[in-house]
Amino acid sequence: MRRLILAAAAAAAAVLPAAALAGPAAPEVPAGIAVPDGHKPYLVAHAEGVQIYECTPSAAWRLVAPRATLSGDNGKVIGSHYAGPRWETRDGSIVAGARDAGASVDPTAVDWLRLKAGSTTDGRLAATTYIQRIHTVGGLAPAAADCSAGSAGEQREIPYSADYVFFKATGS
Repeated sequence: MRRLILAAAAAAAAVLPAAALAGPAAPEVPAGIAVPDGHKPYLVAHAEGVQIYECTPSAAWRLVAPRATLSGDNGKVIGSHYAGPRWETRDGSIVAGARDAGASVDPTAVDWLRLKAGSTTDGRLAATTYIQRIHTVGGLAPAAADCSAGSAGEQREIPYSADYVFFKATGS
């Protein structure tokens, strides 16, 4: 009996480190923004901030940039999100992305997105290949009626929140 208990404890200890290193699970998302095979999520950050829009001379709202604080699962700040779009962690690591695909999930919120990493710097975000923006709340452009030739150049900051899931190549 004692050998059985020791064997079970050894097996559990062997499995635990692998589970601890597994990373977050890939989120359930519309097929159009799923990340291709060969990539796995390694970081999830919650964003709270604003989408900044500007009224153009042609009387249409144009997205200028996001500005958000990124927090980890524990609620502590891990970085920021800003124009580019770019994400920067507290270690100074930066990833720049480009929209690759989008899906309208909630008509009252900005689209969920898949972004492809274009460039990265050394540090926490260096291995990033894709970023997904999911679970969005708010952030839509102001009403079209609020933008006219007379208000060209006016900017509005619209509150939003989202989760960003960072992916890296499997095996990295």
